[in-house]
Amino acid sequence: MKAVRIVTGTALPLDRSDIDTDQIIPSDWLKRVERTGFEKGLFAEWRDDRNFVLNQEQYAKANIIVAGVNFGTGSSREHAVWAIQQYGFEAVISERFADIFRNNCTKNGLVPVTVSTEFNEALMQAATADPTLEITIDVERLTLEVPAISLETTFPLEKGTQQRFLEGLDDIGLTMRHLDKIKAYESAHATRR
Repeated sequence: MKAVRIVTGTALPLDRSDIDTDQIIPSDWLKRVERTGFEKGLFAEWRDDRNFVLNQEQYAKANIIVAGVNFGTGSSREHAVWAIQQYGFEAVISERFADIFRNNCTKNGLVPVTVSTEFNEALMQAATADPTLEITIDVERLTLEVPAISLETTFPLEKGTQQRFLEGLDDIGLTMRHLDKIKAYESAHATRR
């Protein structure tokens, strides 16, 4: 996992609520053997509609999703996070995330930013009105800023999770921090046997 300190970019205003992981990446895509190529399945069923926001040219360079409340509900598929990241998104902003989805985000380097209803509505409207609106998410300061419209807030992130982002540590990276102790244990264990 790469370190994430600041995410700056524009937003895809996904003005839908209760988006589940099957809508993010339909189950047909779960048959893939590789862990790549999931971006093609991102919101696949919705993308059949030419007017779906992800199909609109003005949002082609967006790297942040602003979604309605309750993002990532449903099954625990990690593929949903992979699809979002592989498409080019680095963060998702919502009023609420499903716990398992949020956990999958933090273990894969996708920043889940929880904001208030009022803030989310204001940001959704602003991003819809101006696709070039720049947003900055600072993981170190735990802030979300939209300077052009003087919109600013803080967001919660557990201290350990924040450190994972700042240092770029997934579960394997966290384990590797203890490599000397693991080797010492294995060596002593082999000697005892």
